[in-house]
Order: sequence, then structure tokens, then C-alpha cells
Amino acid sequence: MPMRDLHARMLAALLGGEGLRGIAELAAEEAGGPVAIVLPARGLADASSPDVPLEELSGFAAERLRGKAPPAPQQVELEHEVSAGELALGYVLALSASTNGLPALAVDRREVLRTTALAALAEVAVAEARDEVADELRGSLLEDLRAGRVEASETARRAARLGCDLSRGAVAVVAEGRSSRPRHAAALISSEYASAIAEPLGDRIYAILPAHGGDDAPGRTQAAACALTGRLRPHGPAAYSSFCASPGELGRAVAEAELMLEVIARDERMADQLTEGIGNGVYRLLFRALATDPEEVRRFYDDTVEPLVAHDREYRTDLLGTIEAYLAHDCNMNATARAVYAHRHTVAHRLGRVKELTGLDPSLGEHRERLGLGIKAYRIIAPTLPR
Repeated sequence: MPMRDLHARMLAALLGGEGLRGIAELAAEEAGGPVAIVLPARGLADASSPDVPLEELSGFAAERLRGKAPPAPQQVELEHEVSAGELALGYVLALSASTNGLPALAVDRREVLRTTALAALAEVAVAEARDEVADELRGSLLEDLRAGRVEASETARRAARLGCDLSRGAVAVVAEGRSSRPRHAAALISSEYASAIAEPLGDRIYAILPAHGGDDAPGRTQAAACALTGRLRPHGPAAYSSFCASPGELGRAVAEAELMLEVIARDERMADQLTEGIGNGVYRLLFRALATDPEEVRRFYDDTVEPLVAHDREYRTDLLGTIEAYLAHDCNMNATARAVYAHRHTVAHRLGRVKELTGLDPSLGEHRERLGLGIKAYRIIAPTLPR
């Protein structure tokens, strides 16, 4: 067959959605033996037969691209480089096969490989265009969620188009892209969590993790998000939202994760404390409130521990630290004194000042709950307060 005709058939296979495998099958038919197309630089590989050891051949090609000279696998008889300009992407490999006593085909296999390499470049271009479209779709969906300008049904439809099923809920993840390779962080999310939508936006990486598991999906999905944020830390601080049960809550979840990230980014010591509490504790409620009505959290802070913060700042005292230690040590005076390096009588005096300034008595359970919640509110809004 003339190479021009072979190339036309290969392009038709690409347009028909057959990909590299369709190209390889046509090449094998013409060359009279198996053909593999391995493009490590683009993460693509396929062959004319499922029996071809693609992993071995891809490893060989990757070593070659790194400038090494590994011995060719025994079954490789001919090769042709696939390159875009001066950039080598991989190889088309003609492999040995039994001819069963049939005469060899009168064809220039090198020309077949060269033609196959040209067709493979077309598939690379198609794949890159497909990736660019997917990047744009992911980015626009995440941008719209951040801006709160997308309806629940539209969110679910657009996510489904990207292979992400939001029908059973999801968790939002936001990370700072402090490394020079934010796309690697997004790729890490996609590789670690199936069906996730992940994309760098500005100097952050945003992701939506669809529900994972059965009846325990909320807990399992949050546990996966927690583990994922830990692996993202080499790229920068990362945070995740509480579980949202429907697509309509995703905008709030993204805002919640952003708020959590802002707290962690300013004080990374808060990361572990927030991670422990965000799933089902007080911090979750506070971040949800912050995402929907930040002034409500600010008012609660003003009504509880703001006088202590102001007093400590003006007089260089530690009333807030003392009441926090008192609550953390189950109201044990001796343990609190050891924690704040003060005499127990000093602790008692400070607790008296807490009562005077806030109107909340640390000896009363209901008042202790309000003080504890006020302290948590302060910890997450402190970076935004005027100095």
C-alpha cells in the first residue's frame, strides 16, 4: 500500500476515535508483525496486540529519552523516533513475530514506522487539545463555584461531563501552590483520587472529591481528603471542607476550605488542630458559619473573648491563654497552673478577671462552653482582626 494511503487510513482511524491502538493495528497489518507506539513524554502507549509487553517497552523508551543507552528488548527489531521539532516524545517499535512459514511481505518497514510516527504526532495533538478543553472545563466550573454563580443541577451536569459524579456528595480541597509546579499538585490529586476535579487557579490548587464508599461515604471521603492534604503539604499548606451532601452545597464547601486554608497559611501550627476538628466538631460549625455569615462569627467573638484579647494586648497579660488552658485541663487548677507556669492563686485571680471582663463565669458549664467556642472563633478569625 502506498504510504500516503496508509497515512490517510491512520488519520481516519484517529478521527473515528480509535487512538494509538488503531494506528498500531494498521501499521502491524502493513508491516506483517506487531507494532507498539510508546510516548513516555506524553504518558501515552498502545500496541497492535494485547500480548505486547507495553510496560517493558515504555520503560525502555523512557530510558532512551533520558539520554541513556539501555539494551533494546529482544523482540524489538526496528524503531523510529516520534518527535515534535527537536523534542523527542517516544518511539514506534516494530516487534518480531512468527511468520508461520509464510514469505515475508515486500514492504519497507522503516517507511511504515515513519508513517506511523507522523500519525502518532496527530494523536498527540488531539490528546493535547482534549486535555486543554478539559482543563478549561475544570477551571471554569471551579471558578463558578468560587463565585457562587452556578445552580446545583448545572454543577452536577458539568461535573458529570468531566467524569465526576456528585449525586452522593463531595468534599472540597484547596491548597496553596507555593511550588513552581502547581500542575504536578493537581495531577497528584487526580492520580490519588479517582474522578476528582482538580485544577490550579491563580496561586492555589482547587479540587472536588466526589463521595467515596457506601453508607460511610461522608467519613471515608473526609478521611481521604485529610490524607490527600497531607501529601500536598510539600507544595504548600492545604485544607479541606466538611462533607456536603448535594451539589448545591459545593460553593459553600469551597468557601469553607478557602477559609480554613487562610487560617493554616497564617499559622501552620493550627493545621493539626483544625484537621482533627473540621470533620464533626465545633470548628466545622464555625467554618460553615464563616462561609455563609462571617459577621455572625465576628459578633460571637465580640460577645465572648474579645475583651480578653483587648486586655491582653493592652496590658501584656495572658487571660486568654489562662482560660484556654483551664478548659483544656478539665478545669483543674493545679494542671492549669503548671501549663501557664503560674501559681494556682494567680490562676484563680486571672479567672476572676475573665468573669469580670466577659460576664461569663468559668465555674459554670454553660459559660465555659461559650468561652470555649469564643476561643475557637478567635483562633480562626484572628488573622483578619485589626491590630
